[in-house]
Amino acid sequence: MTAIHTRACAAVLTGTLLLGLVLGAESALAGVPAKAPSAAKPEAGGGMKAMFAERKDLFDKVSTLTGIPWYQLAAVDQYERTLNLAKKRPAPDGRIAIHYTDLQWGGVMNPDHEDKNPASIRFFGGRGRDGDGDGLADRNSDIDRLFTMASYLLEQGTSEDDLRIGLWEYYQNSRSVDRITQFARIYAAFDTLDLHEHCFVLPLGSDYSYRSTWGASRGWGGYRVHEGTDLFAGHGVPVRSATYGIVEIMGWNPYGGWRIGIRDLNNVYHYYAHLSGFNKKEVKPGEIVKPGQVIGWVGSSGYGKPGTSGKFPPHLHYGLYRDNGLSDWSFDPYPHLRKWEREERLRRRK
Repeated sequence: MTAIHTRACAAVLTGTLLLGLVLGAESALAGVPAKAPSAAKPEAGGGMKAMFAERKDLFDKVSTLTGIPWYQLAAVDQYERTLNLAKKRPAPDGRIAIHYTDLQWGGVMNPDHEDKNPASIRFFGGRGRDGDGDGLADRNSDIDRLFTMASYLLEQGTSEDDLRIGLWEYYQNSRSVDRITQFARIYAAFDTLDLHEHCFVLPLGSDYSYRSTWGASRGWGGYRVHEGTDLFAGHGVPVRSATYGIVEIMGWNPYGGWRIGIRDLNNVYHYYAHLSGFNKKEVKPGEIVKPGQVIGWVGSSGYGKPGTSGKFPPHLHYGLYRDNGLSDWSFDPYPHLRKWEREERLRRRK
């Protein structure tokens, strides 16, 4: 065993004991058990804010004891939440979405698929760890699942490069590492989990029209399916980010003309095409954006070599693509646009 691995294991064991003391003390003061019960589904508004606060508290505790920044833990948890949705995987009850199968938790050769004994779990090579010091490694416990993930990452270290290595070892997928790194940057920039508000992609006061055009046929460049919604507006109308996210790409695409791609915290790729130009003062690849931020302007670029324009009326092509960890696929943005348009109007009336 290397010295680094020995120190990492010692840190994990020490962290477990300290975390147990912290949670135990807090529970005694509050008159509730150390191992948190499964959380009910949050309600809108205040319920969601309370849920974000509870998750943040868990991330902060484990961060303090392991040295892994809270936003890195939050990014892993959020990525797991998006995988649960994309893969239609049953999400764990509670605040933390990190998913383990019974075989991953207890060990492939473990005859007890509901094993909670840390010693036997280790014996059979399982990943499950006791995070709150109650002597049980419970797969249904938020803190145990989160601490298990932190313990695995801690084996590599706590620097940004160490964490990327740990994520690669865990997921064996560079896309997963990139997505989690992006999520961590967004959380770190705003220092909060409450980053899931959306706005409409065009100013509500502008003159625009749109309808559902997803799935319609297109002919330029060969037969293909339209993977978005076209929003018709005047040339130069501001185009806004619908979400908190990070700019993945911007530049020319023969089909989309001047286009921008933004990845949000739900692991959804937002594609804005046919722009007349970019807001280069605020937007470039790798930059973090927020809802309502102007990223470019409506145009009619595309269907040709760089600079081609005017082959169709000015409009914004807006597409949404979900990532399942291996690939992206298009889904209809129209219902989401209607929802965000309605929500923004309601917010303005308050």
